Amino acid sequence: MFSGLSSFIYFPSITAISASLHVSIELINLTITSYQIVSGIAPSILGDLADQSGRRPVCLIAFTLYFAANLGLALQNNYTALVVLRCLQSAGASSTISIAYGFIADIAPPSERGSYVGILQGFTNSAPSLGPILGGVLTETLSWHWVFWLLVIMSGINLLILSLIMPETSRKMVDNGSILPPRLISRPLFSHLKSSTSRRSDATVAPRGTVRFPNPLTCLAALWQRTSFLVILVGGIQYTIYGCLAASFSTLMIRLYSLNYLTGGLVYLPCGIGGIVAAYTTGKLLDRDYIRTAKRYNLPVDKSTNDISKFPIEHARLLSVFPLLMISTTATVGFGWALYQHTSIAVPLTLTFFSGASQVAIFTVCGTLLTDLNPNQSATIQAGYNLIRCTLSASGIAALQPLINAIEVGWCFTIYGIIGALCIPIFVLLRTRGMQWRTESSHPHGCEGRTEESSQDVRALGTISEKRSV
Repeated sequence: MFSGLSSFIYFPSITAISASLHVSIELINLTITSYQIVSGIAPSILGDLADQSGRRPVCLIAFTLYFAANLGLALQNNYTALVVLRCLQSAGASSTISIAYGFIADIAPPSERGSYVGILQGFTNSAPSLGPILGGVLTETLSWHWVFWLLVIMSGINLLILSLIMPETSRKMVDNGSILPPRLISRPLFSHLKSSTSRRSDATVAPRGTVRFPNPLTCLAALWQRTSFLVILVGGIQYTIYGCLAASFSTLMIRLYSLNYLTGGLVYLPCGIGGIVAAYTTGKLLDRDYIRTAKRYNLPVDKSTNDISKFPIEHARLLSVFPLLMISTTATVGFGWALYQHTSIAVPLTLTFFSGASQVAIFTVCGTLLTDLNPNQSATIQAGYNLIRCTLSASGIAALQPLINAIEVGWCFTIYGIIGALCIPIFVLLRTRGMQWRTESSHPHGCEGRTEESSQDVRALGTISEKRSV
């Protein structure tokens, strides 16, 4: 939530900050660009560190950095300080999402993981709708400094709660919670709370492992895995379209419908509300689809393990995604032509509800499937996902206005809709070939001495494929 909130709450205060610091709007816009650049890079460093040294220490580092940056932003009145502190703010806030996926991989079995990711996506996507409203009200009634004071209060309370009660969950360090982490920073201050009552006073303490310097390029290793790459590609495409739609709210709709800054912030509400509702319901739907798939193929639902080597997880997670892709494509194209025809404002707002809902639902599917495929490197893989989608989104938004100027808004969003529709054959390929690719990756062809167990896996794969064709 904090990553998106820090970005969207800032937008309504841009003009006020420009006037207060006596700099141009273009220079203030550079603070947005620098924020986005850092938000693409920082998670690849802290995400890798979280998979090595544990979730709790890195999460506390990220929120401490975020809290300190917000405090500095609330107190400063200098452009250079604004740029530097916005970068630090981005580094702390953007890393929390990948770390959160690490927590989910640790505590949620595949059969329940969809609901957890849905809740996370719900909080994350509440920021684009609430942020502009909060920023506009605070800037209008108090001052732009109070935008950052609000973030100081929220992040400070969150940091205090995490310090007191958040346990270490990394399976590498604490297994299922029966082992104490070796470092004091990895243990909650209130160790007598429920999260620790199950541990005996003589519980085993994990040995101190070596931690290498985090490598931001580690997260890109996912691009060499066909299954993860296709999930990231689809998520990146949908995130690009989502970003282009959001960018058009604050420019095209304000100009076409003569909105002021407050009502301009309110146009984000339908998209945000749709996203929140869709995230929660999609999470529940993913859990149901997992159970349905297990029953269909007579497979056990084991909540004690993350092992999906013999489970068609791609089939389960993508069972209900195709209607979502069609809704996203239709709503995107319709939005562009509604603006081109200058229809009643209710029409594009209704379409943004459906586009926001369907795209956030797709994000929930992609985030859950990526965690399923990479349970031991969930924070790192999400950092790679974040880097790719931020790069694609920045490119798409950069091309938005030139496309509108060249071919008008209707055809512009038709092109984006067609690009979004390309996700359908990608997911069809992943659903039909994903498990085979994972099996081949685990047992490469041509290896001598292939075990009987691997042969059974291949026969099981053939049985599942036959059932699909039926």
